[in-house]
Amino acid sequence: RELGASRLLMVGCYRDMGLSRQHALSETLAQVSREPVFRRQVLRGLDQQDTVPFVQATTGVQLSQELAETLYAHTEGNPFFLAEVIRLLAERGELEQQDVSRLREIRIPEGVREAIGQRINRLSEQCNQVLTTASIIGREFDFKLLVSLNEETLEDRVLEALEEALAARVIGEASGTIGGYQFTHALIQETLSQELSATRRARLHARVAEALEALYGNDAEPHAAELAHHFAQAEAVLGPEKLVHYSLRAGERALAAYAYEDALTHFERGLVAREVALSGTEAASDEEAAALLFGLARAQSATGVGHQLAAAFATLTRAFEYYAEVGNIALAVAAAEFPIAAPDARIPGLAQLMGRAITLVPTESHEAGRLLSRYGGVIGTDGDYEGAQEALGRAITIARREGDVPLEMQTLAYAALVSAQHLRWQESLDNGLRAIELAPGDENPVSEVLSRYWTAASLLRMGHPNAARPHTLVLLDLAERRSTPRLLASNCFVQITFQSCLEGDWKAGREHSDRGLELSPVNPQLLLHRVLLEHETGESAQGEVYLERLLEVMRRGGPDQFLASGRASIAVTAVARITGIPTRLEIAEAALSEPIITPIFALSAKAALALLAVQKDDLSAAAEHYTHVRGRQGMMILTVSSVDRLLGLLAQTMGNLDQAVAHFEDALAFCRKAGYRPELAWTCCDYSDALRERNDAGDHAKSFSLLDESLAISTELGMHPLMERVTERLKRAHTRPEPAQTYPGGLTQREVEVLRLIATGKTNLQITEELVIAEGTARRHVANIYEKIGAGNRAEATRYALREGLLPVDDNLTSPA
Repeated sequence: RELGASRLLMVGCYRDMGLSRQHALSETLAQVSREPVFRRQVLRGLDQQDTVPFVQATTGVQLSQELAETLYAHTEGNPFFLAEVIRLLAERGELEQQDVSRLREIRIPEGVREAIGQRINRLSEQCNQVLTTASIIGREFDFKLLVSLNEETLEDRVLEALEEALAARVIGEASGTIGGYQFTHALIQETLSQELSATRRARLHARVAEALEALYGNDAEPHAAELAHHFAQAEAVLGPEKLVHYSLRAGERALAAYAYEDALTHFERGLVAREVALSGTEAASDEEAAALLFGLARAQSATGVGHQLAAAFATLTRAFEYYAEVGNIALAVAAAEFPIAAPDARIPGLAQLMGRAITLVPTESHEAGRLLSRYGGVIGTDGDYEGAQEALGRAITIARREGDVPLEMQTLAYAALVSAQHLRWQESLDNGLRAIELAPGDENPVSEVLSRYWTAASLLRMGHPNAARPHTLVLLDLAERRSTPRLLASNCFVQITFQSCLEGDWKAGREHSDRGLELSPVNPQLLLHRVLLEHETGESAQGEVYLERLLEVMRRGGPDQFLASGRASIAVTAVARITGIPTRLEIAEAALSEPIITPIFALSAKAALALLAVQKDDLSAAAEHYTHVRGRQGMMILTVSSVDRLLGLLAQTMGNLDQAVAHFEDALAFCRKAGYRPELAWTCCDYSDALRERNDAGDHAKSFSLLDESLAISTELGMHPLMERVTERLKRAHTRPEPAQTYPGGLTQREVEVLRLIATGKTNLQITEELVIAEGTARRHVANIYEKIGAGNRAEATRYALREGLLPVDDNLTSPA
């Protein structure tokens, strides 16, 4: 309304759920809505993507995606409900723990219960009774079923009660059905059902279960989950028999639909109802128990990570033992060939179980081919390359004879794994590409992930990131599929994270590792990449968080322990190299003392030990590791180093500077061709160090050029520790710009500097301090000088320096006598 030159703005709000057309406000709204300036804004709940910022703004806690999704599902975005649940979690100290399982145990907060109670209390007693019965049926319910459960109430009275609830917006009609209803919010249903006594609730569930079973008749199988839920709630009334039956059926259907978490719940509930221990070593007691155990093992494998997979294998073994004992060969084979863990995980007893299964079937049968395919991958990972090749070759022959393309693809995928484990990267690449060509189109997540994973790994190790990129992108797509088990989905992010780190794309590396670690927080390979990424970029505190997590995986044991042990050792030694602070090296040494089975782990261990030798200036150890690593040039060792740079560092430690320079040249060429810029920056720095130590003619200018290139790359990529290292070297070099000269006896500039200090009576330790070099390097220079000039001691070296005019006349020389 105009008031002189000003306008009056009126804002009002109301709850539409209790607003009938007879309400006085309805008439007012109808009148004002005719005004051209009238605007109506419907306020709805939060979207799912709003949950994380809402919680962070309210509590300062950054939620994981999984917990955010669960919170949203629990509250459906109602701001009041969400705030109350968050407050309850925060008061219990459970919000920061990010434990989704605890959320499922939360009772409705009192504030929410009171708010819901106010709405329900406005309804008639008859309506409350009908809604209470409906709440036992579930979030959604059917009119006919509800009438059958309210036998004492006439059908028209039930319908009146539902219409009253509809008008109050407590329930709504289910779209697309006649007679279908649902509660407008899950917490309304939960509030109503919790108001009943346990006895009354159990008896109502019993009535619902029996009514549903009669209603579905022969078509009960698709409704097994619903029936299992009601029979579980009514177990005290009806007993466990039908609960076990429907739990088994519901679990199998959930597995078929890739609803792995639901399957886990169903199988566990069925086993508990049968009073079959969930942990144990004895075989199943009968076929039903074996089926529940086999189902549980598959669900555990799909949802478990780390040490949980050992429990899955134990469960699988119990099912296998039963099937083998009663002669059910088909199910025994199915149990034995099931990929219970990540293909490269080492599970004690797995190879032996598969070996037993192979003896149960005819030698060249189709079943033998299926078992040999998996068996070859297992023993190849355990170190038996020749045995694996024999088993895989037989499996491929059988697959081709039977026309079983999926089996041939699976076998080639396992062959790619085995070849990679034995550092046969080209062979792994060939097998992986052949497997990809054979992909039949039906979903086999293990084969698809394996083939793409090792194809990408081979290409990245050999320095072909552009060729690897299409395969890493497919891995990202596979990670999104419901059919991909949790650990496999987590591993899909390993190679793309690896590639991001190799190329210096730290933002993408963090994003991909975050997604992978959300699926499996204990994935050793992702943790290693994240440790190095954070330290490379100067985020040492954050890097320590991931390193501690990796060390915890190593200490805890289980199938991931071996992998975690090697990754932790690499992380510790690489971090010491990046930061220049040698901490936790004893952990690495202890872990690397364990026996190494496959070449891929042996090379990683040798790389870690080689870095230790370089940092300790241990000449004999450097020579040993140099011999082992040589022959693997032209490849990357995880994100620690290229083999060529590592050989350069080892040769430099051994005092073979010309050899070191040759290796660093190869490393430069490899990194430039591959586009691995972080590794190129480190190679430039280390190469410069070797040239500065050799100090031959022409080395000075090239050393400066390499440092400039290293500084430019590290600055652009934000590699702060390397930036500081290079800057310090440049400052030191500019303060002592000595031109290279030619000296008698083949002595280098650095060796002449050491000889002059010897002549002034300096000890090796004093020479170390004077020239800012390692004590081992000083000893090596002294030994090289003696050999070149034919001196046997410091006195003879001093006389040689005097005779050749290598000492300034004003030097305070010690007596050569």
